[in-house]
Amino acid sequence: MFDRILIANRGEIACRVIDTARRLGVETVAVYSDADRGARHVEMADRAVALGGNLPSESYLIGERIIQAALDTGAQAIHPGYGFLSENPDFVAAVQAAGLVFIGPDPDAIRLMGLKDAAKAHMAAAGVPVVPGYHGDDQDPASLAARADEIGYPVLIKAVAGGGGKGMRRVDTPDAFAAALAAARREAEGAFNNPDVLIERYVTQPRHIEVQIFGDGVNAVHLYERDCSLQRRHQKVIEEAPAPGMTPEMRAAMGQAAVRAAEAVNYRGAGTVEFIVDGQGGLRPDGFWFMEMNTRLQVEHPVTEAITGIDLVEWQLRVAAGEGLPMAQEDIPLTGHAFEARLYAEDVPAGFLPATGRIDHLRWPTSARIDTGIRAGDEVSPFYDPMLAKVITHGATRDIALRQMRRALAGTEVAGCVTNIGFLGALCAHDGFSAGQVDTGLIDRDLDALVGAAGADVTDTLAAVIALCTDEMGQGPHTGFALWGPVAQPVTLIIGDDTIMARAAIHSAARIDITLDDTTHTATRTASGWTVDGAPLPAATVTGDRITVFTPARPVFTRPDPLARDAGATGSDVIEAPMPGLIRAVMVAAGDTVHAGQDLVIQEAMKMEHTLTAWRDGVIAEVLVATGDQVIGGAPLIRLEPEDAA
Repeated sequence: MFDRILIANRGEIACRVIDTARRLGVETVAVYSDADRGARHVEMADRAVALGGNLPSESYLIGERIIQAALDTGAQAIHPGYGFLSENPDFVAAVQAAGLVFIGPDPDAIRLMGLKDAAKAHMAAAGVPVVPGYHGDDQDPASLAARADEIGYPVLIKAVAGGGGKGMRRVDTPDAFAAALAAARREAEGAFNNPDVLIERYVTQPRHIEVQIFGDGVNAVHLYERDCSLQRRHQKVIEEAPAPGMTPEMRAAMGQAAVRAAEAVNYRGAGTVEFIVDGQGGLRPDGFWFMEMNTRLQVEHPVTEAITGIDLVEWQLRVAAGEGLPMAQEDIPLTGHAFEARLYAEDVPAGFLPATGRIDHLRWPTSARIDTGIRAGDEVSPFYDPMLAKVITHGATRDIALRQMRRALAGTEVAGCVTNIGFLGALCAHDGFSAGQVDTGLIDRDLDALVGAAGADVTDTLAAVIALCTDEMGQGPHTGFALWGPVAQPVTLIIGDDTIMARAAIHSAARIDITLDDTTHTATRTASGWTVDGAPLPAATVTGDRITVFTPARPVFTRPDPLARDAGATGSDVIEAPMPGLIRAVMVAAGDTVHAGQDLVIQEAMKMEHTLTAWRDGVIAEVLVATGDQVIGGAPLIRLEPEDAA
């Protein structure tokens, strides 16, 4: 076993690797960017080395600095985590050339599996079923359009070097192909420095089921499957293991195919073979096809650990240190059911936009496993993926594990930054998901209901008013009442597009009357908290101008700033950046005539592209940014001529 390893990553995966290394008595070296100088993984590691910069391209993607840090600190091996350099074969080769051990597969396996077209050809030769499509070298747009016609619509355009849904577009009709191809190529070029794509038949009721594999360079085993069908914009939201509806015959067929895939490339370490599955009519052994192989540990690996009782990071370290497979296939257990929910800093009602902010309040449930890289007081940076934590539950049955997840989400308190926790709670309460009826289109089909479930009701509003009153009065409202009668004060709250007007009459430290929509509610304080009209009131916290209520929907109210300027008169013609990020493309110039809905600017933030469009017809007065600019949230990008300018 190694004495010391360097972890070439950040956030929750770096913390996760450190946990296992500590248990095995292995020292750890962290690396960090300027933005991560005070991060949790830096604090947890035995030693830490600064890489400089904020952006990944200035820090975590500079392989030479990471290798030098390992050499300077006496580390014997490098664990890549996932993302960043974890699937970069040139980095792996450089690690090995420096006399270090890469905790993962050889560069040849990564290189082969990293290009989807070559990987599918190799898998087909190894007897692994693949989706019908075109995986060739001819990248001429007309040729690709012709191939799509041959395959039959709908088709899926995918970046050959892609992952995480980047460079991927579904196309339903021939007339939409050219625009989708251009967008996919642009995104692929920006994310992977490779614009090439492949074309595949799109399965109309698809499920995304992947198999965890592990190899020692010669032999491989599988650790059963995970269902990752709950996705939004091709990004996984909730994963589970085993897959609902899985049959012994299907599991055997998928497991054998995954092992064949691993052994065909002499795979060493942890990896995942992803399959697209036809969900119509139930799961069947002839209804799955190879999509891709992820040559690293996956974000969702904890659900596999939960049902097998196996620490996959420990296996990684042991095999990288020269041991054989720790367990034979027939000895790998499968017990119970597990879920993982990804908690993101994102504004769900605003279209799942990544969010930033300071984590002012944080409390994790004790009934779940939490993998996280954040602490109270940390800033959510615009430079990296917005995932805050993974909430993992396990139970004897799927129903029990899902109930545990609902309870865990209800017990998770994060304030100061908007999150998707209300959306996760709505998903876990969804009738179809609860029944195991999952496919990759579930979220999009029911999106309005799921997002709507994250709104606020009267109880939420009352909790917010109480929290605001007690916060403004200090330790309690007793500082604000008078002997001759209650002190009444207006309270204005904003949630979404709604402005809520309430009136609070403070009678004493233990009683406040709140009038809302012409109805007066009496709130009283007891030893266990506030009640309203005799019913317990949910907890809430005030952080800056935000009030977060800890109900399943997690509504976040804001209070207006009375000193703020009315921006409506001067800002209605300015298109602003919805978040910090990089300007990837500008599609208009000053003097251009545009129509409502026309694309103006493409902004990239937290690894995703966001297209900003004109909200009305008009003429471009000024273009205030250029391709390649880094902008802050709220920065003016495009100014339209006033409507009455003519």
